[in-house]
Amino acid sequence: MAATTESVKADAAEAPLLNKRNLFLGISLYLVFYAWVRWYEGVFGWSAGLDSFAPEFETYWMNFLYIEFVLEVSTAGILWGYIWKTRDRKVMSITPREELRRHHTHWIWLCCYATAIYFGASYFTEQDGTWHQTIVRDTDFTPSHIIEFYLSYPIYIITGGASLLYAKTRLPTYQNGFSIQYMVSVVGPFMILPNVGLNEWGHTFWFMEELFVAPLHYGFVFFGWAALGALGVLSIEVQAIAKLLKKDLA
Repeated sequence: MAATTESVKADAAEAPLLNKRNLFLGISLYLVFYAWVRWYEGVFGWSAGLDSFAPEFETYWMNFLYIEFVLEVSTAGILWGYIWKTRDRKVMSITPREELRRHHTHWIWLCCYATAIYFGASYFTEQDGTWHQTIVRDTDFTPSHIIEFYLSYPIYIITGGASLLYAKTRLPTYQNGFSIQYMVSVVGPFMILPNVGLNEWGHTFWFMEELFVAPLHYGFVFFGWAALGALGVLSIEVQAIAKLLKKDLA
């Protein structure tokens, strides 16, 4: 047992502070997946997504929606559950080098969150406005909504939640209470999803144009800006890493 413990410590000491492979794979996963999603939308959006009463709409879009719900709930439960289950119960006693390594891993999570936020709150959101200015909707579950609201938003919510859980369960910096900056940067964009209900209700009863400057869309802007709270998280990270470097130099 002693030998095993020593070997584990040696492996931890030799492990790189920043796992560039995980950083590359993490961001690439989003890029490749969303490239496929955009291809799917381009192919079946026009051919099967213009009439919600057509049988092909059910085949290519409603089934897509149902699969999204199942996979997203499953992914959130498994990922968040795994991070919580494997949490470090002695996190306050880790070595400075291990803490620094975990901060670098945390930054990988933050980079993935930033990538997911871009696609959800920027790319597909802008695209949705263009779609509905071009095509008159006959259902709330349009192809662009199925991708924007019910795919890209949950994906960045799952990623942001995983990032927050990782920080809370692995880093001493976040052990005392909850960081306001972190809560703003994760809970704020999460609230865009409930705001979808208000948005669809407003479009159904007010028959508003698809203009981003319409008051009905102010919620999306406000909660989207909450992602800027990530700058506060970066400030915390810089301060924590600076303290670790001072310890190492001392």
